[in-house]
Amino acid sequence: MATLQDRKRQLLKRLAELDGRLQDIEAELDTHQSKDWGELAVEREEDEVLQGMGSSGLAKVRQIRAALARLEDGSYGFCVRCGDEISAERLDLVPATPFCRICAR
Repeated sequence: MATLQDRKRQLLKRLAELDGRLQDIEAELDTHQSKDWGELAVEREEDEVLQGMGSSGLAKVRQIRAALARLEDGSYGFCVRCGDEISAERLDLVPATPFCRICAR
């Protein structure tokens, strides 16, 4: 069974990975400056995909930071909706989850 320190390390590792990806996305978005209209259209479509990935990544970063805050205040591992303990199996699969299996439905 994972300890709280294990969970914290796991969350911090994932946060670092996401930060790297978000920086890569930002850098890629900054490079799209084609003068050719056809290439510019393709770049704009790619930008939309990258922006969607960036938005999703930012949402995951917020979830992880919230989970880290719950670790600090002692409420990690308990459902924010009903207060029941979140199963270790669920936390193994979704370490940043704020909800127990029932409330997540």
